[in-house]
Amino acid sequence: MKDTKAALRYAKAILNLAKDSKSESKVNDDMISVAKAIADNKELDVMLHSPIIKAEDKRNVLNAIFQGKVNNITLGLFHLLEENKRLGILEAVAKKYTIIYDHLKHIDIAKVTTAVPLTKDIEKQVMKKIVEITGNKASLENIVNPNILGGFILRVGDVQYDASISNYLNELRKEFDHSDFIPKI
Repeated sequence: MKDTKAALRYAKAILNLAKDSKSESKVNDDMISVAKAIADNKELDVMLHSPIIKAEDKRNVLNAIFQGKVNNITLGLFHLLEENKRLGILEAVAKKYTIIYDHLKHIDIAKVTTAVPLTKDIEKQVMKKIVEITGNKASLENIVNPNILGGFILRVGDVQYDASISNYLNELRKEFDHSDFIPKI
């Protein structure tokens, strides 16, 4: 809980700094790539949380990975977290930053669950429909779950639309379970 509050404070500070230099969207892209890199690389995550590795060495690794790929504000965040011995919360800071950035820019987070990955064309159609329904832009997250068999489940905020084949089959099963159908033998 304590790290979550600290991560939120760092994220807000970085967002304010990025807004002052009019680079909040670039820093948001950086935060997305930083969070993804840490989530996808277990060794990087373990290294950032290790009490044995010096904070300076951790920052040097981050600089080596992201140098030339990220904004100076993001590199400054690495340095700030190193000074405060908080590099272990970098992933949480990155995720909190994207959440408050999306809130600031009125961007909803849309989660689309499908049986197979979305193609670019279908992704564009889904984005268009989300803007039509909500009036806001949305960042799209595709979750692949073969158990839904086909169709999709769209969740934007607290609204969910389930058009999956597994849902249709469950509804059909409920209809048969609650019907007064008596077979003639």
